[in-house]
Parts: sequence; C-alpha cells; structure tokens
Amino acid sequence: MARQLDEQIGARYPVGQRLRILDVGMGRGTQALRLARAGHTVTGLESDPEMLGAVREALATEPAGIRERFRTIEADGRETGVHFLPGSFDVVLCHGVLMYVDEPDAVLAGLARMLAPGGLLSLLVRNADALAMRPGLAGDWPGALAAFDSDTDAGGPGPRVRADRLETLTATLAGIAAPLHEWYGVRVFTESVPPDRGLPAADELERLLAAEDRAGRTEPYRRVAALLHLCGVRG
Repeated sequence: MARQLDEQIGARYPVGQRLRILDVGMGRGTQALRLARAGHTVTGLESDPEMLGAVREALATEPAGIRERFRTIEADGRETGVHFLPGSFDVVLCHGVLMYVDEPDAVLAGLARMLAPGGLLSLLVRNADALAMRPGLAGDWPGALAAFDSDTDAGGPGPRVRADRLETLTATLAGIAAPLHEWYGVRVFTESVPPDRGLPAADELERLLAAEDRAGRTEPYRRVAALLHLCGVRG
C-alpha cells in the first residue's frame, strides 16, 4: 500500500516538496514515520495511549530533524475540527480506522475539511463486497452464506468490525467535495494465508508482493480484496 500512496502523492506534488500530512488513527506510526523520514511534516492522531507511547518511543530514536517535523496528539478522527483549521493539510491518511466507526460520514466530512484545495484523502477500509471470500476459501459455508448479506466482518481474530462498499464510499466522497480519484485492492491473495505462517524466502516474498500489487490494480481481482485503498482529491 505504501507504493500506491507514494504514487498518488507523486502524481499530485513536485518531487521534493515538503507536504503537511495528517495521519488519523496512526497506530504504531509505520506510515507516519516513513513519510517524516521522506522529509514531510507529519501530525499523528492516536486515541490509544499505549500505541501513542510506542510511537513516541520510536520517534525518540530518530534524528533531530525528523523529531522536529513530527507532532503527536492524543485524539481521534472525530476531533480534527478541535485541533486544526480547515485546509491545514495537503494529505490526510485514515487507514484502518473507519471499520471501528459506526457512522463514518461525519468523520469523513471532517477529514475532507482538513484538506487544502487539491489535497489527497487516503482511506483504507474493510471491503464489504468481499466478506464471503475468507470463510468460503476456508470451507466455512455457513459463514460464507451469512457474509453475503452482512456489512460486518466477524472472521479472524479480534473484535467484529464494520465494512464499507466501494459504491457507497464513492458517493460519500463526492458528497464531501473529495471525489474518488483512484482505488486499489489490498490483500487479494494474502488474506487466505494463515496468520501464524512466517514470511517466505526473499525471492518468493518478492514474487508474492509483485502478484499482490498487480492484483490490487487489476479487474476483477481488486474487487475481491479484503481491504480497499481509496484516494479522494479535494475539489
């Protein structure tokens, strides 16, 4: 997914331009730190104190220049209007967050307001149109049949999470003046790999990642991905 995000940023901004980036629900800060190392000014919002502490610990080991352009705030995506003025950012990331939000439209509208004109909104969501894939491939036919009419992912470890449909999010993004510009599938093939299986050898891993990247950009494979990566552009 990092490659997809870099492509979208590179298509919109000159090489070397330092961007103002907001990462909402940054988790352990993988994307945020990567973008700060690339020279951008990053603000990370995270409501989980444990994860926020892990990010701050990791940040403490970075060079001074990176620490100076990385700001962390304990907050969630519903509080952007409290902390920032409209148009404060060139790029807003919201990856793996909407699945925990019961009514995402208000959150999305708030995120879109944070974007400067022409800014990029990057979303990573659970794909509701592919919820039957994992139980079906595992031979769990009752689970697969139930998933066809569901918008909740009950499979796998962890709590049940909400899922989104591409058609619905496309309409929502148009309605908040950040219409869909491009979208990708994420975890097309790897979703069926048992989580306890270790990484393959380097050459096999390279082929796997190449196949995943190709599938995430190609019809009809991207439509059955476990996750969707949507990129909207602020009008």
